Amino acid sequence: MPGIRPNPAKRAVPKDHQDSYIYQIRNSLYINLTDRCTLACQFCPKHNGSTEVKGHELFLSKRPEPKQIIQEIGDPTCYDEIVFCGYGEPTIRLKALLEIASWVKQQGGKTRINTDGLGSLFHKRDIVPELAECIDALSVSLNAQNEEVYQRHCLPSLPNSYEAVKAFISSASKMIPEVHVSAINGLEDVDVIQCKEITEQCGATFRQRELDVVG
Repeated sequence: MPGIRPNPAKRAVPKDHQDSYIYQIRNSLYINLTDRCTLACQFCPKHNGSTEVKGHELFLSKRPEPKQIIQEIGDPTCYDEIVFCGYGEPTIRLKALLEIASWVKQQGGKTRINTDGLGSLFHKRDIVPELAECIDALSVSLNAQNEEVYQRHCLPSLPNSYEAVKAFISSASKMIPEVHVSAINGLEDVDVIQCKEITEQCGATFRQRELDVVG
């Protein structure tokens, strides 16, 4: 499918492997919705032979149905938040994401998406109004202060991805209560000060991440 990065796993999956569709870090419950992504970030563990985060194996042999995820969540109010963040980019499976997030909100839970900010570019429309109906917070990876650095580290599969991320942040900042934008301190030629300035110009809040710290 155009614009999609294939499953990048470099190792064989054990015969007794069982997919993890949800996993917990601290008191947040994470949803592992897809293995597909619009980027191939060179600093991402999955492009360096690892499919684990905080001891959770996130390799997917198949993509879960929304009903299966909902059943596994149980009571969403038991957690600080329900976070769409797993092996791939969650907004690629927008319909499934919206179905699950709407259910979580109906049950009184809080929702957040960790995203590369390319959902609107991928779906060829502004998806922010749809997200705003059931998403409380976004964590968006800006990753670079200009297109050249972004292209080098993130290897986007879609043209004009860097400008699309900034447009997504600007749109989301107007409609979603919490929008946090990140870049990685320690990544070669990434200027986190400039990334912070760009983030604030887009109306969002900047959060600095550190290289090789995941989850």
